[in-house]
Amino acid sequence: MCFAFRRPDGAPLDAGTYTGLLTLLGDLTPTVQALPPETALADVRGALRYFTRDAVQLAAVVRVRALALYGVDCAIGAAPNPMLARMAAREARPGRTLVVPDDPAAVRAFLAAKPAGALDGVGTATARTLGAYGLGTVGRIAAVPPAALQRIVGVRAGRELYERAHGIDRTPVVPGAAARSLAAERPFGRDEIDPDRHRRALLSLTEELGARLRAQGLACRSLALTVRCADRTTLTRTRVLAEPTAHSAALTRTAYAVYEGLGLQRARVRAVALRAEGLLPAERAARQLSFDPDDEKTRRIEAVADRVRAKFGPTAVLPGSLARSPGPAGRTAA
Repeated sequence: MCFAFRRPDGAPLDAGTYTGLLTLLGDLTPTVQALPPETALADVRGALRYFTRDAVQLAAVVRVRALALYGVDCAIGAAPNPMLARMAAREARPGRTLVVPDDPAAVRAFLAAKPAGALDGVGTATARTLGAYGLGTVGRIAAVPPAALQRIVGVRAGRELYERAHGIDRTPVVPGAAARSLAAERPFGRDEIDPDRHRRALLSLTEELGARLRAQGLACRSLALTVRCADRTTLTRTRVLAEPTAHSAALTRTAYAVYEGLGLQRARVRAVALRAEGLLPAERAARQLSFDPDDEKTRRIEAVADRVRAKFGPTAVLPGSLARSPGPAGRTAA
């Protein structure tokens, strides 16, 4: 089951509330995987037998307890595997439970009309490539032989795509506490209104976080931007990445997009901070295939720069805009 928690007023969950909700799920099953900031997966097969309840009844118990204890509602997806459960939770309305039965015909019916991008591991570029071959829906992908998909997107990706189009997901629910995060902050020496300096600080943050993620063999699923203003207001926005990554250029594009979405104009900013959330081992992160030679070149340069920094220090290699202009002092936290 996948639980997508949300407050009735739309406000984000704080860390304490989210941890409490995970504990609530832990009372039903020990196999709970945190997907911060507001989602969790739970393997409830044992709970269904123990409590002699079906999925809808067990979901109702969780919903009532979440509302009573934390004032939080949830949309719930129940399905035979994590991928289908997540898809069902995204489609379910708040206060509702969407069940995908453990039946091949029901799974095919659930998936058939969905766009290719709804499947795990299918990013924008892959969806565009599949669309060029007339494979814009999951149902059409499922009708194609595996060998044909492998010729289009590659051997491994084609095999995984074929399985997911048939509703097969072999990834387990991994129990544990909320995923760790990495954070970094850049305070300004004075209240700063210059957007260029804001963007240079963001670039400095994404370069630092990217290097730390790669050094630890991790990738992140989302970025959270926090802007602290001179009037003591704090703005926080979270953006889920198109795919888990530790690539600094991808982190920078996302951070800039979130910053532009705030519409700060001439706000007096005291500090900016970024937090990489939803960490997972880099080898488990599916990477979108790219035919862009510039992207591959950037990644090779990034790998070389990481080796240089490891030998000569974190400031041995910097982007040109950071090298030309001293950025604000910074501090980091894990």
